[in-house]
Amino acid sequence: MNNNLHNEILTNDNYLLYAARNYENINSMGTKEFYEDLERIIYIKRIFNKYLRTEELQYRLILNHLTVLYNVFNKTALNRILFLKLDKYHTILKPFLVMLNTLPEVIININNNNNIYINDIEMDEGVIRILRTIKR
Repeated sequence: MNNNLHNEILTNDNYLLYAARNYENINSMGTKEFYEDLERIIYIKRIFNKYLRTEELQYRLILNHLTVLYNVFNKTALNRILFLKLDKYHTILKPFLVMLNTLPEVIININNNNNIYINDIEMDEGVIRILRTIKR
């Protein structure tokens, strides 16, 4: 994988092309499956919204969606896409990615050449409490 690909500025305007270039699903049957996989991010966003409204968290469903996504996209690319598309939910997203051990120290070049430093993101205490109940 070309690292320059991960240095380009990622925006809402170019993320689809970036996602397609980093789609590594060897069993994919075509673009329909690619878009179905990308829709998982929309589903995660809906679950996060519901959590903010009701404090009910479908954590197993989130973990399932994230696991599938990490299996079909390049890890670095997916982290960048998740932090772009779930920009208002970083505090909820971070505990899941910590649990999955998929976080880098920094997410580079998101919108307008901004870097996101993971240590600067607080973690939602309610999500942490829920995830700690999971038996490994």
